[in-house]
Amino acid sequence: MKTYEELEAYMEEENVKFIRLAFFDAMGIQKNVAIMPSELRRAMKEGISFDATSIAGYGTNEKSDLFLKPELSTLTAVPWRPVDGRVVRIFCEVQNPDGTPFALSPRNYLKKAAQAAREMGLHVNVGPEMEFYAFKLDPNGRRTYEPQDHAGYMDTDPFDQGSNLRREVCYTLVDMGITPEASHHESGPGQNEVDFHYSNPLSAADNTATVKWAIRSVADSMGLWADFSPKPLRDEPGSGMHLNFSLQSGDGKDYLPQFMAGVMKYIRDMTLFLNPTQKSYLRFGEMEAPKYVSWSPQNRSQLIRIPASESPRMELRSPDAMCNPYLAYALVIYAGLEGIRQGLRPDAPMNTNLYTADADFTRRLQQLPMNVSEAVRCAQRSAFIRQYVPQEYIDLYCSDEKREKYADFYEE
Repeated sequence: MKTYEELEAYMEEENVKFIRLAFFDAMGIQKNVAIMPSELRRAMKEGISFDATSIAGYGTNEKSDLFLKPELSTLTAVPWRPVDGRVVRIFCEVQNPDGTPFALSPRNYLKKAAQAAREMGLHVNVGPEMEFYAFKLDPNGRRTYEPQDHAGYMDTDPFDQGSNLRREVCYTLVDMGITPEASHHESGPGQNEVDFHYSNPLSAADNTATVKWAIRSVADSMGLWADFSPKPLRDEPGSGMHLNFSLQSGDGKDYLPQFMAGVMKYIRDMTLFLNPTQKSYLRFGEMEAPKYVSWSPQNRSQLIRIPASESPRMELRSPDAMCNPYLAYALVIYAGLEGIRQGLRPDAPMNTNLYTADADFTRRLQQLPMNVSEAVRCAQRSAFIRQYVPQEYIDLYCSDEKREKYADFYEE
C-alpha cells in the first residue's frame, strides 16, 4: 500500500478501528502508539509526537520531541486481534521536528548501512534462522521452564508437540505478508525453528521483529510462552539466530570473501551487540554454537559456514535472537564493507571439527569473547565500534544494569 487513498479503502473494507504506529528502542524492543483511522492523515502529514527521553538509547537532550511518520508499505494486519474492529500495525520512520531522520532510531541506522552498501555498488540480502524454546504456562498463567515436549531434531508427532504451534505461526505470518520458508523441531526439548525468506536488510529486520512478535503472541494464545534467550536450559542446546548474507555487485565481481574477512576481523568488537545478555556466552563453544573466529565450507562447528547452495552466501552462527536485528544487521554490513575497502582476504578454512580438535590446535585460534564483561571491553576499545556505533548505544550496551534490564523484560 503506497497511498493514503489505497489505505483508506483497505481500512473501510477490513473494518479497521485501530492503527498501531510502531518503532524500536536501541535494544530492539518494539514500541507503539495506537491511533484511530481518522488520525492517520494527520500522522502522515505532521507526524505523531512522543517523548524521546523515555526511549532507551534515544538520548536525554532537552529537545525531546520526536515524531513518528508512517511508512505505508509496512502495513500489516494483526491476526491475533479481533476481526470485528481490526487492528493493523505500521512501522514508522522516527523524525526530528524539522523532518530529518532521527539518527538514533535503529531502523534509520540500518537504512544508513544499507545505503552505504549501495554506494559501493552492492546489494545485500539477509536471511535469519531463529530458534526458540516453547515452555508451558502454569494454571495461573505464570511462566515455567517445563518444555512443551521432549522431542529431538526434526522429530515428528506424537513426539513433536510443537507442530501445532509452528503451523499456527506460519499461518499467522502469511496473514502478515511474510513467507515462511521452513519450520521444524530443533534438538532441544521444546525447541523450535522458523525460517523465512531472505530479503533486503531493512525488510529482513522488520520481518525478524514481526516474526518474534507473532511467535510470542501465538504461543501465549496456546498456553505457552516462547523464550528466545540463548541458553534457557543449562544442559540443553542453546538457541541462536544464524544470519545468512549474500551479495550482488554491480560489476559482477564476487566480494563475499572480502566481506567475510571483514566480519571475522571485527567480530570480537561487535559481539556485545550481537549477543547482548549474560546467557549469550553460556551458549558459545558447545552443541553447534561457535567458540573460535574461523570459517569453513559446510562445517557447523565454525563461526562462519559457507553452505552448499547454488548462490554463494555466508552463514554467521554466533548471533542470538536477543539482539536488536536493526543494529546487528547494520554492524555486520559495516564490517563486511570494511573488509572490501581494505582488500582483506580470509585465512585458510578450518576443515576440522573444532569441538573435538586437539587443544594444541585450538589454542592457536582467536576466540570469541567468552563472557559479557570481555565483550564490553572489546567494544569499548574498538575504533571500529566508535566509528560506526552511536555513543548513546555504546553507553547503553556497556551498562550491566541497563543491558540486563532488557533481558529481564522478556523473562519476568
